[in-house]
Amino acid sequence: MQKEALNGAKRMVRDAIIQNLDIKIMLSSSSNTIRIADLGCSVGPNTFIAMQHVVQVLKEKYHNNNILEFQIFFNDHVTNDFNTLFQSLPIDRSYYVSGVPGTFHGRLFPSRSIHFAHSINSIHWLSKCPEELLDEKSPAWNKGLIHYMGTSNVEVLNAYVAQFEKDMEMLLNARAEEIVEGGMMVLVTPFESYLRLFKFFGSSLMDLVNEVSKYFLKHNFFLNLSLSDQSFGVTGKVGKIVVM
Repeated sequence: MQKEALNGAKRMVRDAIIQNLDIKIMLSSSSNTIRIADLGCSVGPNTFIAMQHVVQVLKEKYHNNNILEFQIFFNDHVTNDFNTLFQSLPIDRSYYVSGVPGTFHGRLFPSRSIHFAHSINSIHWLSKCPEELLDEKSPAWNKGLIHYMGTSNVEVLNAYVAQFEKDMEMLLNARAEEIVEGGMMVLVTPFESYLRLFKFFGSSLMDLVNEVSKYFLKHNFFLNLSLSDQSFGVTGKVGKIVVM
């Protein structure tokens, strides 16, 4: 399913880069390095496929400009097996590599340091379990379950949605600080298994984007989202938001 989501999003990622990214805006006159962050990389191989695609599209757009160099930051939780990740790196890769342990719901990079942020199959993971689900006295108590599937308790759904909103707000605010003027973030997630919450999640994403749109507008920041099995598009102050 992850690879299907990745392959399904390739065209959207390519179109977003071709149409919206401008090196003249992103890069200073003293730098020729494009810094890319893959958030929630796990241990591969999907992360390598995704990053190679991004690099290849950038090379195509700028006619294989040999002056450009690429540095990719692979990010995941501190418990991620980075040793396995680095041992699996493609030998013929055309980019430099760094590992960045930590949650993407908070700051990971210095201000205005990332040109392109990417995340696939990761943003549906919450930063923590909503506390009310663990409280037997709460209307949202989930009877020890760690998921919402099959529940008829709307309080359980609301608790997950509320936590998702908090997490997405932290993620968006952190990236708004880290991404350079003219930069871009692409979020890809498979919603086939989450159709009951798609309406809530989609609405939450749009609300959160609108809340931080003034900040994004100030820094000429583009956000693209791809959510499989549903599609619609919104163009607004943020730039271009594509939900697939």
